[in-house]
Amino acid sequence: MAEAHQAVAFQFTISPEGINLHLSYQALNQIYLSGLRSWKKRISRIKNRIIKGAYPASPSSWLFIVIAILATMYMQSDPSMGLIAKIQEHLPLSLSLSPQGQTMLSALLFSTLLWMSLILTLRFCLKLLLSYHRWMFEQHGHMSTKTKVWATLVKLLSSRKPLLYSYQTSLPHLPVPPIKDTLERYLESVKPLLDLDGFQRMRRLTSEFEKSLGNRLQRYLRLKALWATNYVSDWWEEYVYLRSRSPIMVNSNYYGMDFLYVTPTPNQAARAGNTITALFLYRRKVNREELNPSRIPGTVIPLCAAQCERMFNTTRTPGEETDVLQHWQDSEFVAVYHRGRYFRLWVYRAGRLLSPREIQFQIQRILDDPSPPSPGEEKLGALTAGNRWCLLFSCHGNCLTCLQLLVHS
Repeated sequence: MAEAHQAVAFQFTISPEGINLHLSYQALNQIYLSGLRSWKKRISRIKNRIIKGAYPASPSSWLFIVIAILATMYMQSDPSMGLIAKIQEHLPLSLSLSPQGQTMLSALLFSTLLWMSLILTLRFCLKLLLSYHRWMFEQHGHMSTKTKVWATLVKLLSSRKPLLYSYQTSLPHLPVPPIKDTLERYLESVKPLLDLDGFQRMRRLTSEFEKSLGNRLQRYLRLKALWATNYVSDWWEEYVYLRSRSPIMVNSNYYGMDFLYVTPTPNQAARAGNTITALFLYRRKVNREELNPSRIPGTVIPLCAAQCERMFNTTRTPGEETDVLQHWQDSEFVAVYHRGRYFRLWVYRAGRLLSPREIQFQIQRILDDPSPPSPGEEKLGALTAGNRWCLLFSCHGNCLTCLQLLVHS
């Protein structure tokens, strides 16, 4: 209870003499520093959104266009060919502004529209260039002149250092392959598995499918591809990933190791502290979009980075028919499992990431803790090895206990 009272920022007691108010300046300072870190992250996100929104142009190019337009107007020339005057006529604040102020505001609006048009044009050109696929069929060591020109143009349009998600709006849409090609590949794949009569029957069925249901489904796909950047990703996530009822532990979960050729230290707590710190430093780079976008090796083609934003702070909540992905903007702790017990380990203090040594000290306290697990807590992890519906149907009334352990661990 002593630790709980120290964590309270303020407390008051009512007595016959009045109200006694006690402030904990240390707790208030912790709250202030945590809020300051939160606001820094928000400002960083806003800044990155502005930079991403202007890519492949730069936010400073807006100022250059404004200065160029104003300088041209100062020399008694109209670069807008009458558009600035038309904007000025339709200003709703024309009565409260002086003629010079109306002209300045109209020039700013025209410069902003011109700047946005420039961004959309550059982004469209970059998308067209990234849709070029002839480079895949070039002979090794021999690149045609057309491909060399294409690579040069891509480098010129993406010469500015991009953020992690800068290319997301410039990536071309996933094209819908012709149904005829899809059916031909299907027949080629099943040919070794069927005898002559079975293959002829399969060819007849694919021909009937193409003439009836196949063409209708193909039109639906093309319609979706008009407004979806990837017409298959959301369906794959829903019906292949989230609706899969197989165990996650051996099918979907990933893990990390802190060694490759050498073991950094035999101390388990120290290795855990180094690994946790490295993961949070990597998460900081992902949140700040400081990582370079991944590219196809040996090319200038960027890859989609949409999955990076859900690499951390994301969980898959089980459901009866389909799971649900939940994502949080931030998290300041990790879950540690040791000898059938779950611990919540805080890795931030006053907005500062703890050092590997400090985390090592906390891990060592967990390793030295002799307390036994709560009733049923040590068996909770076994649920991840079963099918997804075991959380709902195979616990024989004990699911409430499991969920309480999950919430309060």
